[in-house]
Amino acid sequence: MLRYLTDQLTKVQIVNEVNKDFVIEALRSIAELITYGDQHDTSFFEFFMEKQVVGEFVRILKLSRTVSIPLQLLQTVSIMIQNLKSEHAIYYMFSNEHMNYLITYSFDFRNEELLSYYISFLRAISGKLNKNTISLLVKTCNDEVVSFPLYVEAIRYAFHEENMVRTAVRAVTLNVYHVGDDSVNRYITSAPHTDYFSNLISFFRKQCMDLNRLVSETLRNPGPDSSSIINAAVDDIEDNLYYFSDVVSAGIPDVGRLITDSILMLLIFPILLPSLRIVAVSDMQSGVVTSLYLLCCILRIVKIKDLANTIVAALFYPLEAFAKCSGGKVNGYISDRGFTSESHRPDNDNLAKCSAEGLMVDVPYSSSSGFHPESVMLNNCSSSNLALSEVLLAYVTNGDDLQVLGSLSVLATLLQTKELDESMLDGLGILPQRKQHKKQLLVGFLLLIPRVLQQILLQLWVLEKASFKALRSREESVLVDRTKKRGAFGDGQEWKI
Repeated sequence: MLRYLTDQLTKVQIVNEVNKDFVIEALRSIAELITYGDQHDTSFFEFFMEKQVVGEFVRILKLSRTVSIPLQLLQTVSIMIQNLKSEHAIYYMFSNEHMNYLITYSFDFRNEELLSYYISFLRAISGKLNKNTISLLVKTCNDEVVSFPLYVEAIRYAFHEENMVRTAVRAVTLNVYHVGDDSVNRYITSAPHTDYFSNLISFFRKQCMDLNRLVSETLRNPGPDSSSIINAAVDDIEDNLYYFSDVVSAGIPDVGRLITDSILMLLIFPILLPSLRIVAVSDMQSGVVTSLYLLCCILRIVKIKDLANTIVAALFYPLEAFAKCSGGKVNGYISDRGFTSESHRPDNDNLAKCSAEGLMVDVPYSSSSGFHPESVMLNNCSSSNLALSEVLLAYVTNGDDLQVLGSLSVLATLLQTKELDESMLDGLGILPQRKQHKKQLLVGFLLLIPRVLQQILLQLWVLEKASFKALRSREESVLVDRTKKRGAFGDGQEWKI
């Protein structure tokens, strides 16, 4: 049967409405036969390789003038790749550049179903990646990867409007990251491919802004579907954060740094922390609630030590510390300084005065990250001088129910964040008593060390003095013995001891 189908395909010179059904059925049947043969009879796949059937697939695709053939072809190849168990079979499928040709082929993605099949095809390939097979899908020059179509084509659809497409693309990228190939890792962390990570955070930032808008609208005018809409938005946000966490867990140092810097510079400093400000306008309270929730999610899900410690270090500074030096505005004019902004433009003279009086602050940050403390400026033009930690406590004592719950959730999340240095918790005054006791014991021990060392040195001095006296006494005894013996032999006579 396989021989017959293959022979019939080789005779096809054009694919049109007349013979498309036969071609589709032939492709489907070949996939089933090859999958069966891989598990039960190796002669099936040996014939498949001998006749170079994958090359025939590519030829049929070039002849096709109807969308149904690309659909079936992508499905056929995907099914084969997913179900082949033999490593030898996978090597053959990935060799001869046939897969890269299909990956880079100009499909007509105006057909949404075709795009869905194409993304599934990419995902099937990525599921078979390891340090051996990935080398068949990249092009190298001087041992450096210069082309990786699977990855490049996949991330083109990373921000597609369809959630299923985005999910499949993320699966492809994670499969690539977790291979652990050094040359591939250098490729994905080199320009322009690093833009993917900053674009990822920018996309996430937009989702956060949309969530705040939904919360604000619900507080003003709740509707019957408000809760379900907000829950859907929350699910998307948490899915993104878990994806960030999975990416970091791949252990690519440069990727972790890129994600950390992007989260801080695109979301934490310009939006979330400034949105914690205490305001009297009820419409702006939604920004506080959303920010508290997002801070909890980020700290709870994204396990990055630098990120956690930098966020907490920032809590020791007032809100004005997060007006960016580059084009920083005041009075809420710039919309990215928090979730909300005032509609009126600030006075130019006031802006100039603020700029002249700006002071630099040194936000503690790990040296392993690329974020530079000098990119944060303290602005003297605002009336609030409360540190963000004090703002959180103010919400606990004086805020409404949502603010109290949000602030307590942030503090509880900080206590559960293992990546956080204990000194940060101690600085916030929320270090657990057990750890405080350990710290006190350590401090007491450190204070005791000088006294112990002093006693040890004193004992050493006493022992040294006693040893010196004993040695002196021994030398005097030897000298006396020598004198006595010299007297016994008489003057001028030689003697030995």
